[in-house]
Amino acid sequence: MTRLRTAILISGRGSNMDALIAAARDPSFPADIALVLSNRPDAPGLAKAKAAGVATAAVDHKIYAGREEFERSLQIVLETYRINFICLAGFMRMFTPWFVGQWRGRMLNVHPALLPAYRGLDTHERALADGAKIHGATVHFVMPEMDEGPIVAQAAVPVLDDDTPETLAARVLAQEHVIYPMALQLVASGAVRVEGKRVLGAPAPDDASLIVPDATLARRRIS
Repeated sequence: MTRLRTAILISGRGSNMDALIAAARDPSFPADIALVLSNRPDAPGLAKAKAAGVATAAVDHKIYAGREEFERSLQIVLETYRINFICLAGFMRMFTPWFVGQWRGRMLNVHPALLPAYRGLDTHERALADGAKIHGATVHFVMPEMDEGPIVAQAAVPVLDDDTPETLAARVLAQEHVIYPMALQLVASGAVRVEGKRVLGAPAPDDASLIVPDATLARRRIS
């Protein structure tokens, strides 16, 4: 089996990075985490990735005059490591259409809300302010527009009466750690396909909180 050479892009501690690296330790997992790349040379996640035996690199966005100049340097690093797929995991930079075009259909992001609701920042605060009863997380393909793109997987969590943004964020993050490796597995294995704005695959799972093609099979393979 040829495993998909995947880079994880981070800006901070890399919580979802940890989950992806852990899943990819299984030789049967269809993606190999070949690089962790950050726009911040001091990102704590770089040290964690190095300790896990994953190659690391940093391209400091602050030294570039514009976004595309920065992205072209990113592209050179990705090509040097022969990367053919990207997972964004807390990467706090918006990409230009040029970069997204280089990776169209080959780049995933995880967002702490049930898209298309609550695009952008402060999702947990906004959900609580709106009185939402259900919140969650989404893994989607990346498009030039913020938090757009065909949805691969979602997980829902209830909003409790005594929730704060911090407690709600913690439960959502736990679900991100479940659905992100699952989504990468489904995409890397070719189990799903994109038609227009939809990601199509096997029938929905029995677990209604995990909205993902063939999630039961994916969970069994990861565990």
